[in-house]
Amino acid sequence: MKRLEVKKLDFAYGRNQILFEVDFTLEESQIGCLLGPSGCGKTTVLRAIAGFENPTKGEIVLNGNKLNGSNIFVEPEKRQIGMVFQDIALFPHLSVDDNIQFGIRSLPQTQRNRRSNELLELVDMSQFKKTYPHQLSGGQQQRIALARAMAPKPSLLLMDEPLSSLDEELREQLAREIRLILQQEKISAILVTHDQNEAFAVGDHICVMHQGRVQQNDSAYNLYHRPLNRFVAEFIGESALLPGIVTSADTIATDLGEITGNLPESCKHQENVDVLIRPENVIIEDENENKAVITERYFRGSGYLYTLKTSGGAELLCLLPGSEGLQIDQSIGIRLQIERPVVFSRP
Repeated sequence: MKRLEVKKLDFAYGRNQILFEVDFTLEESQIGCLLGPSGCGKTTVLRAIAGFENPTKGEIVLNGNKLNGSNIFVEPEKRQIGMVFQDIALFPHLSVDDNIQFGIRSLPQTQRNRRSNELLELVDMSQFKKTYPHQLSGGQQQRIALARAMAPKPSLLLMDEPLSSLDEELREQLAREIRLILQQEKISAILVTHDQNEAFAVGDHICVMHQGRVQQNDSAYNLYHRPLNRFVAEFIGESALLPGIVTSADTIATDLGEITGNLPESCKHQENVDVLIRPENVIIEDENENKAVITERYFRGSGYLYTLKTSGGAELLCLLPGSEGLQIDQSIGIRLQIERPVVFSRP
């Protein structure tokens, strides 16, 4: 069952158009992510779903009910949507328990207490029930903000960069916890983030946005291994583009030898193309006649990430686990290992 449908959504501030035909769906109990760089329009989509902005075109449908359209606009407080904000926004004068119960004040006290206790246990914060927000760490405050948003059992939960103020290690840990919590409560949710690791940890499906448009709505695996365009290929993960020429229906000639595999039908004979190369596609092989020079290296804990420059001037990335590794300006032999080439026509 479709929990949320966003259909051909446009939005503009005056003459400045922000969104262009944004289109995606969210199934029941599914977690979606809007991922993209700052200014791409992802928060505007979230605000439109919440009812804080009224789209200039398109429809938003929640549980089969239109939230906007011709002579239709459902007010935010009537949409049964919960929100977790970037700045957390807990009430500083209320205890943790009172913060969680704030949105369910219409319920009898016994039901409020039961729901608060359930959520405190779910987010592993039961011992902080009578604590005030200023006495909590950033991660603890975000857990309480999540519990407060879930207290009324919303049809949909929206999260706008909720982990951006936390350090990287805590962000990844809390992202995994949020996914488990939402799954246990069977809540449909949308996370807005610019951090792809956060999106990968939380989302069932990820909608990559750029300049107000959806570039690809897919699984994390497909975004990484089967990007639909250059933006997604370069935005997701680490990559380089290697120039080549299509010489047959399944072969591309490059200065590192031939790359073979099923090519897109759009590839034309003798067309100039770029092939997506991920770090794991580059294999160091000393005896190989294809040489590259190491121009940069970065320590990555389990090994080094190298920037390589080929004889033809192309730059590639290579991840090599292990010891101290190779040195800058060192010439090495390399080969490419690609099972399924991702190819883009060269502009």
